[in-house]
Amino acid sequence: MRIGDLSAATGASARSLRYYEDQGLLQSNRGTGGQRHYPVGAIDRVTLIRSLLAAGLSTATIRDVLPCVADETIRTPWLADRLTGELRRIESQMADLRRTHDILADLVDRYR
Repeated sequence: MRIGDLSAATGASARSLRYYEDQGLLQSNRGTGGQRHYPVGAIDRVTLIRSLLAAGLSTATIRDVLPCVADETIRTPWLADRLTGELRRIESQMADLRRTHDILADLVDRYR
């Protein structure tokens, strides 16, 4: 499947697909003329990558956890620990944003 077909099937832009490949998250074979060709399984892979990105994971973290997430036969407690760590990181960011929100809301009230 060519990059345009994968893009249409997943909703990911061709630029995103090239980025995923550059980050080691997705692989393709090159045909004549250098065109990328992806296996049919790339649709599921891209869908999974986009889901993990939407969950707030960095591409570096995704690169680490992707093998375990994609293949349940190799899952270990390490995966749950790693994802729990990411969840705690996001919860900390949310707490920081709540504090920032409260400060800004006080300023809005003060200067109305």
